[in-house]
Amino acid sequence: MKASQFFISTLKEAPADAEVVSHQLMMRAGMIKRLGAGIYNYMPMGLRVIRKVEAIIREEMNRAGAVELLMPVVQPAELWQESGRFQAYGPELLRVKDRHDRDFVIQPTSEEVITDIARQELRSYKQLPKNFFHIQTKFRDERRPRFGMMRGREFTMKDAYSFDRDKEAALKSYDVMYRAYCAIFDRFGLQYRAVAADTGSIGGDASHEFQVIADTGEDALVYCPTSDFAANIELAEAVSLIAERGPATEQLTKTPTPGKSTCEDVAALLGLALQRTVKSLVLATDDKNDAGDIVKTTVWLLLVRGDHDLNEVKTGKLPGLKKGWRFATVAEIEEHFGCKPGYLGPIGMKKPVKVVADRTVANMADFVCGANEGDFHYTGANWGRDLPEPDLVADIRNVVVGDPSPDGKGILAIQRGIEVGHVFYLGTKYSQAMNANFLDETGKPQAFEMGCYGIGVTRIVGAAIEQNHDARGIVWPASIAPFACVLCPIGYDRSAEVKAAADKLHDELLAAGIDVMLDDRGERPGAMFADWELIGVPLRVVLSDRGLKEGLLEVQGRRDAEATKVALAEVGATVKARLAV
Repeated sequence: MKASQFFISTLKEAPADAEVVSHQLMMRAGMIKRLGAGIYNYMPMGLRVIRKVEAIIREEMNRAGAVELLMPVVQPAELWQESGRFQAYGPELLRVKDRHDRDFVIQPTSEEVITDIARQELRSYKQLPKNFFHIQTKFRDERRPRFGMMRGREFTMKDAYSFDRDKEAALKSYDVMYRAYCAIFDRFGLQYRAVAADTGSIGGDASHEFQVIADTGEDALVYCPTSDFAANIELAEAVSLIAERGPATEQLTKTPTPGKSTCEDVAALLGLALQRTVKSLVLATDDKNDAGDIVKTTVWLLLVRGDHDLNEVKTGKLPGLKKGWRFATVAEIEEHFGCKPGYLGPIGMKKPVKVVADRTVANMADFVCGANEGDFHYTGANWGRDLPEPDLVADIRNVVVGDPSPDGKGILAIQRGIEVGHVFYLGTKYSQAMNANFLDETGKPQAFEMGCYGIGVTRIVGAAIEQNHDARGIVWPASIAPFACVLCPIGYDRSAEVKAAADKLHDELLAAGIDVMLDDRGERPGAMFADWELIGVPLRVVLSDRGLKEGLLEVQGRRDAEATKVALAEVGATVKARLAV
């Protein structure tokens, strides 16, 4: 490829609305152009990266035995109503009507459509297992689209769906996809972790996220450096930091804490460690009748240690809270505790509430908590003596660095990551809801056991940049770079010798299967180099009259501090070796 035949459109400065590095650099490198909020044109340079990502995914999915098809972007609402997700999915699902006033959705994912295909086409156990995948445009109506391709509304995703006869077979399919994903991300050349994760809105019984490691990542990944344990912080188990509850050694004392409403301020005032305090969080659940009217509200008091934070995903899985919860209103708090937030605690409440204690809090003795009276806290509080045992003891907090690993093999560390892939074991969640069955050996209908497996194709592009960039621009792994090598001839438009040598080398590398770009625009060296450093091409070869007279060219990797001089006759072999072609 020659630059004069291609489309190169770089910017010196990023647009003001580009918030994160990947968004800024993709805009500056001319890879994307904004069309609307969270909607982008994929320009030629960016599309080359996307196509390379897709190619690797497609090769590994085929190798794993998955079968490619293509499902439509627009899907009938009836299928989503069958699964129960037409309303449950929420406002991110874009709902539209056609000219006949029939409901449709712009798909964010395709569980319903693929289940409909399976119930029509897979009639016998003899046709199983089967795994279908497609690479298709998706749309999720994000409330606040941001970060370019990291959280846009329209994006490209590879989603796959497996169908099996029983759970044992389904978990084998899950394992095949897990290993295929590892192969895919290995080929991308990105640093990543596969972590146990929450199943979220997709549903199901087990899942793993594939996270690209990046300091700017939205997700906190918990792992043990000395074992195989790894999980998203939403799912990571927090063990009790106190092995067993000690005896009470202090008297319960109502202590003035004027103007001190946080655990940090109270601990500082009393000269105690923050770990001696207990934080109170008040939730509410509403029971509704068939008409949707609230018939009963239950108030819950959740207790975590003062230096810990509530984990809302774990909270949503507790008995009594699984159907949905909300934070209590100030009026509800005052009605049950007789006090405004800031001084709440489990002792002396006006009305009964459900008390849930984190595992560590349940083993605390002589702790500090709110006194349910403004400007006062209790010190020396003890379970059993000063307040009843909690209604429920559960893991409801986020883990922190230094916590014991739940597998007992070390201590936990945390790093940031960007979710780019997710594998789910669904079980029969969709097949039962949509009456998708096959006939077993005895002729009896059985619901398919399903798995689903997604990779954010366009999100990977952004995540790769977040992980691989410097002050000059993008630093692509060779496997997904728009071009693997760029030839930068100085004076291409002025020197016949430079032009001839550059054209010959371009053709030689192209014939060897190297994705090479020849910059024949006649740009000044500084501007030409700056463009390709911004775009992030892994390898640059510079040709000049002076170098040719010496029989030498300059080869420089994108991460190299300086160029290496290579004999003209050896440049082709050097480039192939550097790119491992």
